[in-house]
Amino acid sequence: MARECALTGTRVRYGHNVSHSNRKTSRTFEPNLQRVTLPSEALRRTVSLRVTTRALRSVVRKGGLDAYLLSTSDANLGSKGLRLKRQVRKACTGKAGRKPAEA
Repeated sequence: MARECALTGTRVRYGHNVSHSNRKTSRTFEPNLQRVTLPSEALRRTVSLRVTTRALRSVVRKGGLDAYLLSTSDANLGSKGLRLKRQVRKACTGKAGRKPAEA
């Protein structure tokens, strides 16, 4: 299973532990991934994702998954986030151009 955020695409990063004597040893910086189930009003279903806590806070701040996806630029989304965004946009335009209901 990939250690990657489904929405933002944040992955494991690599660096060094640096001791007092300035010796450098390899280490990893892992993203804080959580399993969440988020409701999507446009898709009329819940979506199960592994997201970072930072992305989850952004989703809550924007007012839900649909609002987050539609307001975030494609450059800031991961591959699964882009796929979901296309599905949400298609579902919204399929309803005579209506936007998803505001929360």
